[in-house]
Amino acid sequence: MSTKQGGKAKPLKKPKSDKKEYDEVDMANIQKKKDEEKALKELKAKAQQKGSFGGSGLKKSGKK
Repeated sequence: MSTKQGGKAKPLKKPKSDKKEYDEVDMANIQKKKDEEKALKELKAKAQQKGSFGGSGLKKSGKK
C-alpha cells in the first residue's frame, strides 16, 4: 500500500555551526570590509540628499 504525503516536506534542520576562530589577518580583512561598507553607505546617503547631478533636472528645449 502506498501512503499519501500531504503538503510540502519539511526541510531537514542544519546543525548550528560553531563560532570560527579568526587570526589577525582575518580580523583585519573583516574590519576593512566593514569600513568600506560604512563609507559606501555614507556616500549613498550624501548622494540622495543632493538629488540629481547638475541640479537642472530634465533638459528642456528652447522651443515654445
